[in-house]
Amino acid sequence: MRPIRILVDSFADEGLLNAQMGNAREIIRRLDPEVFHVSTFVLGKPDPHIAARKNTRLIQLPRRRQTVRILSEFLLGTHQVLFYLKSSPSSRWYLGFRKKWPDRRVTVGTIESQCNLDQAVDLAPEARRLWEQTILRCDHLYSNSAYVQRSLLREYGMHSEVIPTGADTQFFTPDWERARNARPLVLFVGSLRSRKHPEQVLVAAKRFPQADFRLVGEGLMRAELEAQIARQGLRNVVLPGPLGAEQLRKEYCRADVFFFPSTFEGSPKVIVEAAACGLPVICRDCYSVETVIHGHTGYQAASEEELYSYLKVLLDNEELRRDMGRAGRAHSQNFDWDVIAEQWASTFVELAGVQTLRYAS
Repeated sequence: MRPIRILVDSFADEGLLNAQMGNAREIIRRLDPEVFHVSTFVLGKPDPHIAARKNTRLIQLPRRRQTVRILSEFLLGTHQVLFYLKSSPSSRWYLGFRKKWPDRRVTVGTIESQCNLDQAVDLAPEARRLWEQTILRCDHLYSNSAYVQRSLLREYGMHSEVIPTGADTQFFTPDWERARNARPLVLFVGSLRSRKHPEQVLVAAKRFPQADFRLVGEGLMRAELEAQIARQGLRNVVLPGPLGAEQLRKEYCRADVFFFPSTFEGSPKVIVEAAACGLPVICRDCYSVETVIHGHTGYQAASEEELYSYLKVLLDNEELRRDMGRAGRAHSQNFDWDVIAEQWASTFVELAGVQTLRYAS
């Protein structure tokens, strides 16, 4: 059987911190090279796992005029499935052009956050329109949680299948033998922007001076957060900035609680990574994430005040933190990338089969 040819609309560069591109790399490296030929784009040094994969074509992009090169691959490439389509001008042009001829390629779009985009205060209207003109025009849509699936149906009347976001639970592992922290350590990981509500971590730090807080990430709110830390004299808060995978794993392993007050999400990968490292997770309940079992692996809070209430419970009870962390570790393995990639592999085989039947005549 000839390998199914997939074009992944992503960058395979080593060390890129963009979550979607990281997800794409995790899936690519796990696809059986005897079954799938994968093409994807690269700007600089490729991820070594992708570079070493057989039946992989890395398409080198120039520093300028990347849109033209990507569009030409969309139009002239020999792939059967176009996966992980980005919200970009090249995608918009391709999806417009393909209406003019019987294009045999199957396009696959992923929905990774809730779809009431009017509530995403840091998303420009132009970005929303581009998303609607690209991702939502794909042949097949896949949401990364049941909540996102319902959100897409409610906001746009569009159906999708569910394939969750994963985590590498063989890489993100607990350090059960580490020395006990002198003071409880609370960790936040995410972009420092308004929808993630990193300012609520600072509120928690002021309420609980007996604990230390670390906010890993970068974003437009960094200067504002630093000014607030200085103004309030919060000596128990550190902003390490964005970190690579190895450093991030160390942050998870040294922490005691993962505190994630974001209100606009789909199925955040950082929650699974934290749980895989044995951390109890506190998040919001407004996106009904399946990766946190309320009262068992952590808590889903209905309000800001509940966030702090649950945090107090965990800060006061080391044994509960340990029990929830162990339960979270076990639950996280349901979302290991090996499991998720297998779901994508089955999906690609099915879609390629439908495409072959459609054009066999």
